[in-house]
Amino acid sequence: MSEVNRPAPGGPGIPARWTSSAKTGVGTALSDKSHVWFTLSHGILNEIYYPRIDQACIRDMGLIVTDGADFFSEEKRDADSDVQWLADGVPAYQLVNTSRDGRYRIEKQIITDPHRDTVLQKVHFVAQQGSLSVYQLYVLLAPHLGNRGAGNTAWVDEFEGTPLLFAQRESNSLALACSAPWLKRSVGYVGSSDGWQDLKAHKRMSWEYTRAENGNVAMTAGIDLSQSQGNFELALGFGKDPEEAARNAISSLQDGFEKAKACYIAGWQESIEKHCSLKDGKAGTKDLSRISLSVLRAHESKTAPGALIASLSIPWGASHGDQDLGGYHLVWSRDMVETAGALLAVGAHEDARRVLNYLLATQLPDGHWPQNMWLDGSPYWDGIQMDETALPILLVDLAHRGKALSDADLSRFWPMVRRAAGYLVRNGPVSPQDRWEEDPGYSPFTVGAEIAALLAAADLADLNHEAGIATYLREISDVWNTSIERWMYASGTDWCRKFDVAGYYLRIAPIKTGEGSSRFQNNVDVKNVSAAEDTREARHLVSPDALALVRFGLRAADDPRIRDTAKVIDALLRVETPSGPSWHRYNDDGYGEHEDGSPFDGTGIGRVWPLLTGERAHYELAAGRVENAKRLLATMESFANEGGLISEQVWDSPDIPKRELHFGHPSGSAMPLVWAHAEYLKLRRSLDDGQIFDLPPQTVQRYLTEKTLSPRMVWRFNHKIRAIPMGKSLRIETLAPAVIHWSADDWKTMQDATSHDVGLGIHLADLETKSLPVGQHIKFTFYWPDADHWEGTDFAVRVGPLRPEQTASAYKSEADADEA
Repeated sequence: MSEVNRPAPGGPGIPARWTSSAKTGVGTALSDKSHVWFTLSHGILNEIYYPRIDQACIRDMGLIVTDGADFFSEEKRDADSDVQWLADGVPAYQLVNTSRDGRYRIEKQIITDPHRDTVLQKVHFVAQQGSLSVYQLYVLLAPHLGNRGAGNTAWVDEFEGTPLLFAQRESNSLALACSAPWLKRSVGYVGSSDGWQDLKAHKRMSWEYTRAENGNVAMTAGIDLSQSQGNFELALGFGKDPEEAARNAISSLQDGFEKAKACYIAGWQESIEKHCSLKDGKAGTKDLSRISLSVLRAHESKTAPGALIASLSIPWGASHGDQDLGGYHLVWSRDMVETAGALLAVGAHEDARRVLNYLLATQLPDGHWPQNMWLDGSPYWDGIQMDETALPILLVDLAHRGKALSDADLSRFWPMVRRAAGYLVRNGPVSPQDRWEEDPGYSPFTVGAEIAALLAAADLADLNHEAGIATYLREISDVWNTSIERWMYASGTDWCRKFDVAGYYLRIAPIKTGEGSSRFQNNVDVKNVSAAEDTREARHLVSPDALALVRFGLRAADDPRIRDTAKVIDALLRVETPSGPSWHRYNDDGYGEHEDGSPFDGTGIGRVWPLLTGERAHYELAAGRVENAKRLLATMESFANEGGLISEQVWDSPDIPKRELHFGHPSGSAMPLVWAHAEYLKLRRSLDDGQIFDLPPQTVQRYLTEKTLSPRMVWRFNHKIRAIPMGKSLRIETLAPAVIHWSADDWKTMQDATSHDVGLGIHLADLETKSLPVGQHIKFTFYWPDADHWEGTDFAVRVGPLRPEQTASAYKSEADADEA
């Protein structure tokens, strides 16, 4: 390569920022030979990802039009863009960007080369006013290699006689080539010596810098319109070094766009026809099934098959820099399992098995999965969400029931299920965080997922000849299910009077004094909440999550407590948009734009979620209101943007056009949200079947048909209870072998109960307390035989007067609770 000799001034440039999350397209080739993913927004390429789906490598790449004198137009800001899919369900796109002053039109087709790491654009520039010779056209590219805008180096050079523009950061490189001749090339630092500054000021390229070292850099080149007659191809190649990137770009140009496009489309169409088993729907204005399936599949890793990230976008990206990417380029086991469930719903069994294999490979030794993780399984955040350990169990069960797993597969996944179930029973039911990554406590979604998962694991234990484990899992599920109202149901509040309901399920019920330790076994801090003001705050938080008790088969859709909760949810969280209703995650949610539309910056106002419209449709279907569910399906479809993508949130306030915020349309949050597309596919399948696709049959049979109640309550160090109803037995569970030394008459007489190992890291002993009268106190302590020492502390549980079905609200006063 030749020497460079005109270094750009002004380094390292302004602080790097990402760009809009309002994607109108995402795509990648269904080929193991291509490790590149692209996104589109405002008529141009936004983030491209290479060599892994969790590694962004450019900010954006677009075109600038001038006349060399006084005209300057940037297609992403000064043109209206129309996006079309080149084939049904194939994420290959045609963009038509028409300048608002009517002077030009730019037509593009965009794909990735299925045979190499190259993004290809076929461009047709049309002069709508004046002749082609009047215009000058420039490409502007902002490298952000390795998820960083800082520390990039860009330069101008040739490779084997082909003029290119290069960028490199550590072990990642890119090279930009064009089928038409370059007129000029330059690199510079963003905000000082980049091509945008040059063209804006001079309306032509007057700078030709050849190197910009170690900064926030941009690359600019003029394209010879006269020789190309406005038709040319751009190839952006990637590689581990500049030479590999250059070879990829040049080889893709030599093979030609049309050849790559034909192969790209054929690969997707073959997959669609093989996997998409959903019927054509009539309920909505537009069927997003194939688009949604392609969104799901486009978010899968190729270096770690089965790993699905949450979104190829950075929410409010233009306000975020290198250190503030958020968790959307990461794997969340919850989102991934929800996505795998949708793959099962459309018959993509092989894809779902890849997800299960990835879960098997990334499960931590103690049985749980990180809150979110990089593709190699290394944690990103350090939180723990119990539903992210429960849902993989339900996925194995769903795949088994859907005949996506053979008997050999089931045996292979049983150890994973066993470890996960063990983690749940050792650490549940209280979650350090709910599914929205926030406060600790009892959450309907999380507890519901745990109970359903443990019952599913019990069936799998039976199939794998572990009857003792199966029995225990059903028993602890019964204990937790019978306690749901005691933990999470509020009555006698001012909201009950205001909304004329008997009570409602809470979003998060804090841990009452005596019902949890100050530290979980997994070393996550959890505060004990007993102050009156904290209780009052908790009883005024509701969420559509409560309806998960129906989705998981724990409560009937027509249960009066569920109906009352839905009434409160609708009164507080429902918003009627021009397209139909949607719901907030919970009242006082702070994750969203500010009132003036400025980006979320750690604070804000939560907006409505299309995902929750889909979840509500499932509840309506469970309640037998099929037409309501179909209307909500149509609402989900109407929330999609012009590219068919569904966002994380929808703007639910008056229009703010200058911020591109319009009532009932996507906000600046993640788009697409893969989970939302997964929920859409499951909803279409559920409507086709006439029943909820992923409803666990175990819970329905045990709790809705057989109406099983637990005859016992459980005391643990991480979940202490203060009282048990008369007629129930007290079970003591520990994490090590123990002898429980106990008395029911203030130590006048004593008994010993030796624990036994259930096989999941839990040791238990049942105390005969059923015949004890109300008011009696059960006192006990522990001898630890392995360590040969006594606990040295006495514990007590009082016998109360209530039957399980008569359990009072957990949110009466402390005095009332003590009486209970």
